[in-house]
Amino acid sequence: MTKISELLRQNHIDIPFIKGDGIGPEISAATEDILNAAIKKVYGDTRSLSFIDVLAGEAAFKSVGEWLPKETVELIREKGVALKGPLTTPVGKGARSINVRLRKELDLYACIRPVKHFPNVPFPVKRDVLNIVIFRENTEDVYRGIEYKAGSEEAMKLARFLKNEFGADLPSENTTAIGIKPMSIEGSKRIARAAIRHAVQLKRKKVSLIHKGNIMKFTEGMFRDVGYDVAEEEFSDSVYTMRQYQNTVSTQGTEAANKKFEAAQWAGKVIVDDVIADAGLMHMTMNPERFDVLVLSNLNGDYYSDSSAGVVGGLGVAPGANVNFETNHGLFEATHGTAPDIAGKDMANPTSLLLSACMLLDHLKWTEAAEAIRTAINGCFEAKILTADLAPKDIKPASCSAFSQAVLARL
Repeated sequence: MTKISELLRQNHIDIPFIKGDGIGPEISAATEDILNAAIKKVYGDTRSLSFIDVLAGEAAFKSVGEWLPKETVELIREKGVALKGPLTTPVGKGARSINVRLRKELDLYACIRPVKHFPNVPFPVKRDVLNIVIFRENTEDVYRGIEYKAGSEEAMKLARFLKNEFGADLPSENTTAIGIKPMSIEGSKRIARAAIRHAVQLKRKKVSLIHKGNIMKFTEGMFRDVGYDVAEEEFSDSVYTMRQYQNTVSTQGTEAANKKFEAAQWAGKVIVDDVIADAGLMHMTMNPERFDVLVLSNLNGDYYSDSSAGVVGGLGVAPGANVNFETNHGLFEATHGTAPDIAGKDMANPTSLLLSACMLLDHLKWTEAAEAIRTAINGCFEAKILTADLAPKDIKPASCSAFSQAVLARL
């Protein structure tokens, strides 16, 4: 297993690269070229990346009969970091999500999704003010895959147990599918800790704990409470929570609470609050400036990641990282699907994978190369060089290869 401290001492690093299904090979090739060019431009011959092709998804299944070969997981664990294109996930049947399996087997508990507006990229809301970072818990919740098909022996047995032992109010045991939603204090603590640490270190203004604790009081409600506990116990010098505000209102009155809140803001403390999940989705489009750094459970995080990407123009401009901040293992991936309808047609948008590769460079502390790529991408958008998924009707869309060449030219 390669530790991040060892990686940071290396100037020539091997990166396992899952090219992906559908449009994956096209955007992966573009990403590889641009990464190499940026590193060469910024560091000359003193630093380099070498990419190791590893199998997962349909390509793996066709080649070796497995959707996620053990060798792939072990190589990523050994090297410490990896890049990944989009992989096919069957709906309602077939192989379990390879993305979920990778996160679980490598314990990549934090899914990090920066979301922001880019120049000339069309978006469906009135204001281009959304600029957030999402921290999604990545290993628990319903994504643990503990569910049983309606009418199966397991589902009926579990339904009878819940009814008989706990008096659970369930529909017919013969026609009810059942899923389990496990969420732990430990898992909730570490994602809250990662998000708050990020906000403090980067001097962000607010961390919002997103939850559905008004309904799921012992899972989502616990997630909220644990987030506040971490903020108040581990970051007391750097944050002020709305739970502290409410407690001051109860004991000293609103005026005293307001004074403490204002003092915390003047001191530059990060404000930690909480938002009910459904109301938060409304705010995402109506009051986007309300958010800064968001902490979410797994399922809510999935919803918010995609919905916020839609606010700024789509998944084509949304990068993603899956990280364990204790081991510093990281898997950096395109956040969109495989788009098989345009595979091989040179129409794909490589931006999501490119920006995810920039997050990989940040992880390695090669931030100068990452910023060079981000600046080049931004320059393409400013010049209205947009791929088909982004281009409005009055702009001729650029092909995947043309967009990639435009980024290279700006390097």
